[in-house]
Amino acid sequence: MICQSQLPDHSVFEWLLDADPAIRWQVLRDLSTAPAETIAAERARIATEGMGAQLLALQARDGRWGGAAWNCGWNSTMHVLSLLREIGLDAASAAAQRALARVSDRVTWQGCGPLECADNRFFAGELEPCINGQVAASGAYFGQDVQGIIDRLLGEQLPDGGWNCEAINGSTRSSFNTTICVLEALLEYECLGKGSPATTVARLRGQEYLLDRRMFRRRSTGALIAHDRKGGATWTHFAFPTWWHYDVLRGLEYLRRAEVAPDERVIEAIELVESKRDTYGRWPLDVQYPGTMPVAIDEGAGRPSRWNTLRALRVLNWYAAATAER
Repeated sequence: MICQSQLPDHSVFEWLLDADPAIRWQVLRDLSTAPAETIAAERARIATEGMGAQLLALQARDGRWGGAAWNCGWNSTMHVLSLLREIGLDAASAAAQRALARVSDRVTWQGCGPLECADNRFFAGELEPCINGQVAASGAYFGQDVQGIIDRLLGEQLPDGGWNCEAINGSTRSSFNTTICVLEALLEYECLGKGSPATTVARLRGQEYLLDRRMFRRRSTGALIAHDRKGGATWTHFAFPTWWHYDVLRGLEYLRRAEVAPDERVIEAIELVESKRDTYGRWPLDVQYPGTMPVAIDEGAGRPSRWNTLRALRVLNWYAAATAER
C-alpha cells in the first residue's frame, strides 16, 4: 500500500511529458512542482495545438459536432464537450467562448432525443439523468446556464442516494453509471460557484452511495459487481474516456476532486489501482469503448496509457496525502 505522496519515477514523468499539451499541463500541475506560469502557458496551448485544437476545428458552423447533440457513436456535441472538459480547455479562453456560444445559440436536441425535447436548447438537456449529468458537467465547467438540468436531477435522486436512467421505467435502485455522471455534474456546478445547500446534500448522499458499496461491491452481500448489467462494462477495467460508463478509477477521481477524506471503504479500490501498475510504473488502457473517437487519445487497449497513468497517480497521491495527515 502506498503510504506517502511521491512524484512519479523520472522515466515515467518524462514519458508523460512526451505528449499532447492537454495532458502535459495536467502532469505539470498535479505531479510536479512547476511554477504556476509554466502550467498556465502549457494549458493555453490546448486551444491551438494537438487534440484540443483538433476537436475545436471539428465543430460545424451550426455549432454541432458529429451532426448531433448526442449520438451513440461518441463523436457528438455532448461527447466532444466532455472531452474538452476532461483535457482542461480553459473556459475563459477565446476559443472556448466562441465554441460554446455556437452551441448555446444553435444546438437543439432535434433528431437525437425524446420528441418532447426536440426544441430544447442544448444546455436545457433532455430526459435521461445519465445524459443530463454529462451535459450539465460540461455546461457548468464552461460557465453555461444549466440550472434547469440541476433542478431536474435533484428531483430525480432515489431513496438509496443515487440516480438511475431506468427510474422512469420503474427501477427503484440506483445505477453506478448514472450516479457518477450526476455526481460529476453537481461537483462542477459547485465549482462554478452556483451550488446550494440542496446540491451539496444531494451530492454527499450520492457519494455515500458509492462509498457504502466500497466503490464496486453490492451493499446487500458484499459481492463484487463484476459487470454493468446494461452496457457490459467491467468496473475493474479502466477506460479513458469513460463516457457514461462507471469504473473504479473514475469513482476515485471524483472523490479526489471533491476533496473527500478517504476512509477504510476505499482501501480495496486503492489496492486495485495500485495492482494495475506495470513494471515500468505505468497503467494500461484496459478497455476502449466502441464508437468513433473524434481524435486519437491513446495507443489502444492493452497498451500503456498516459491518461490512465496520470489519473492513477493522482488518486494514489490523494490517498497517500490524506492518510499521512491522520
